[in-house]
This record gives sequence, structure tokens and C-alpha cells, in this order.
Amino acid sequence: MVAPNFLLTTLQLPTTNEVWIRIVGVVTFSIGYYYHRAGAGNIQAFFKHTIPTRVFVFLSFSCFVVLNYVSPVIMLFGAIDLAGAVWTWRTLKMGRK
Repeated sequence: MVAPNFLLTTLQLPTTNEVWIRIVGVVTFSIGYYYHRAGAGNIQAFFKHTIPTRVFVFLSFSCFVVLNYVSPVIMLFGAIDLAGAVWTWRTLKMGRK
């Protein structure tokens, strides 16, 4: 939200002076807050519902790279999200036993 072009440059993405990147920052911060509060409250239904969305993020980022819309470095974020989805799924599965 404060210095978006630093992150964009680090990720080898084009910089921008448009407001959309700051809007994305606000949305990302807000989603992070949801995750934080759900974790603090141990809201397992929320965790379960994040799994398909996180897989979707990975698939979307993969498509963006294949279509040459973004630098392949963005796959790092997609892979981290996919790993988190698998971890969440396995953890929830172990809790049901």
C-alpha cells in the first residue's frame, strides 16, 4: 500500500503510478486480517474453504506465466499458496481421525 513499486521491481514486474496497485494492497491486507482472525479463533470451516481458492490462485498464476503476462517469479507466490493449501488440507484431514 505504501511503496508498491518496490515490490513490483523486486518481482520483475512493471512499475505503475496507477491507484489499482494500492487497491490490491488494501484488499490483500484485508484478506490477511481475515486469515489472522480465523486462525486466532480456530475457525476450521474457514480453513476448509480456503483450500480450493488457494489452488485456484496457483492455477491462475501458472496460466499468467504460460501466457507470458507476468514474469515466472510470480510462480513463487503461487507455489507458496499451493503448499499452504496442501498443508491446510493435510492438517484438517488429520484432525478428523
